[in-house]
Amino acid sequence: MSIWRTRSFYLMVVLIGVLALPAGSGAIDDVENIPGYTGIFKGDLPEIRKRKVIRALVTYSRTDFFFHQGGAKGIQVEFLNEYARYLNKGAGREEDRVHVTYIPVTFNELIPALRAGRGDIAADFLTITPQRKKQVSFASGGSWKVNELVVANKNVGKLESIEDLSGKSIYVLKGSSYVEHLKSLNKQLTKQGLTPVTIKQADPHLLSDDILEMVNAGTVKITVVDGYIARLWKKVLPDISVYEELVVSAGNRVGWAVRKQNPELLKSLNEFAEKVKKGTLLGNMLFKRYYKDTRWIKNPISRSELKRLESLVALFDKYGQRYGFDTWALAGQAYQESGLDNRKKSHRGAVGIMQVLPSTAADKNVNIKNVKQLENNIHAAAKYLAFLRERYFSDPAITPENQLAFTWAAYNAGPAKVRKMRAQAEKMGLDPDVWFLNVELAASKLVGREPVRYVAHVYKYYVAYKLAAEATDSEATVLGMSEAF
Repeated sequence: MSIWRTRSFYLMVVLIGVLALPAGSGAIDDVENIPGYTGIFKGDLPEIRKRKVIRALVTYSRTDFFFHQGGAKGIQVEFLNEYARYLNKGAGREEDRVHVTYIPVTFNELIPALRAGRGDIAADFLTITPQRKKQVSFASGGSWKVNELVVANKNVGKLESIEDLSGKSIYVLKGSSYVEHLKSLNKQLTKQGLTPVTIKQADPHLLSDDILEMVNAGTVKITVVDGYIARLWKKVLPDISVYEELVVSAGNRVGWAVRKQNPELLKSLNEFAEKVKKGTLLGNMLFKRYYKDTRWIKNPISRSELKRLESLVALFDKYGQRYGFDTWALAGQAYQESGLDNRKKSHRGAVGIMQVLPSTAADKNVNIKNVKQLENNIHAAAKYLAFLRERYFSDPAITPENQLAFTWAAYNAGPAKVRKMRAQAEKMGLDPDVWFLNVELAASKLVGREPVRYVAHVYKYYVAYKLAAEATDSEATVLGMSEAF
């Protein structure tokens, strides 16, 4: 069975209560007529067939699950669509078919959400480990096996053996099997009298593709990922080295997860998995389909960038403290806006390091003059960010993290659009007070990827600066940051 066949006209995809149909399909708005699309449910396949909805927990990324032109796309979407066809074989009438509901969660929430009954399948290629097998059952068809490989920035220098990792910091996906296997590696290194590796778990909002971008940029130096992920990203990230011979864990079976009390669903998925071979997943066509965005993250903590940042930290700190922003949040946004170049001017007339519009600076709520001057530019941006946060996102129900994300989105797209995004999220059954995996999904459908990409990139730069700062004795000491990784 090929996952590349044209999808059925009637195969509808639901996002937490909103039917997001493939291009050319009609729309159905009355989601209340579809039973079981939300809430807690732990039934097996016969009950799922009665409900007509199977809920897939997915991670929102450029490869697994995302929106494009109003429809759901991604590797997991392709597989789930094929599984729906398989499940609905012989069901002639639309009302007799089971449809797929996509419920985005962070990676480390996949198994907890599944066990809690928030979804029926954890649709990610999860490594099958003894610890996970105690919690859930895995469907894989027995044929999907991967090695976990070391990936490093090219400037790290040659790594010839697994022992060469001794004493180094390795930045990996939070809650992943990589963490478990690196802990096992540390036991091995300790027995050999070598210094263990330092395991750094990524921010929960970052996935493996984000981490590989950061390795490519030099923001972090070394990571561990599944071999097929590393090889695919190697095609578009020129500054990473994939060490095929440095295997942290070999021959790992991977698959989707289901609850242990759902044997009928497990049996069905295993039968389906036998029909979909690993080569289809790893083919070049799949990669070209889902890895088109080449505007990769740059390196905000390269030596040259750090020298530029050194003269700016005092200003970011000054106005961060005045208006209640983390120093590195302002620095990360400045890097996204201008690459820390105060000479920059956009075609829309925005100027300076923070790309401030003179009209915005002149507004009574900001009222900062001469924003071409560096300090005034940073001052105007920080004051405007504070105005956005306090005017539109000060509700106590919005956490500080989400206040920051919403403020960035409003800085990029305007507060009126963010208001519409939040309203759209509420219609979709998403949380309008949460940006990540909630309002950002509505933003993709409503106005496109730009504000989502903007917030994601600023957030990565923010994380990069914070990581570097935490690795030094003082946040004000920035020149040695590149050595910290």
